[in-house]
Amino acid sequence: ESGLAPNTITYNASISACEKDCQWEQALQLLATMQKSGLLPTVITYSATISACDTGRQWQQALQLLAEMKESGLAPNTITYNASISACEKDCQWEQALQLLATMQKSGLLPTVITYSATISACDTGRQWQQALQLLAEMKESGLAPN
Repeated sequence: ESGLAPNTITYNASISACEKDCQWEQALQLLATMQKSGLLPTVITYSATISACDTGRQWQQALQLLAEMKESGLAPNTITYNASISACEKDCQWEQALQLLATMQKSGLLPTVITYSATISACDTGRQWQQALQLLAEMKESGLAPN
């Protein structure tokens, strides 16, 4: 054994690899192992784990991680919110997606094209076309060009 121990960057890269291979349970396990080893997760760690849950269609787990992140004193960033909204979109949780968008905006973060696209898609999945059109108008008013 070389005596080298994984650090935060190693765990973040491993969790990100799990996300790319739809291994959300393994990503959660890595996060737990990281915490047990005494390393503190970062915004990047949580964002990558939430993205893994998004890929695995685990919206409830993604929102639980978002809450855990906030409880630990870390402020989610745009990437964190985008992954959380995307996780909600995949399981027709349009109301949760709208709530996340509102929370994001209240925290002072500016939504991106990705944020709006995921939220609009969640509304589409939930057959909330009027809400989707309202978001599209809001997106244009904020100066973002729809894709």
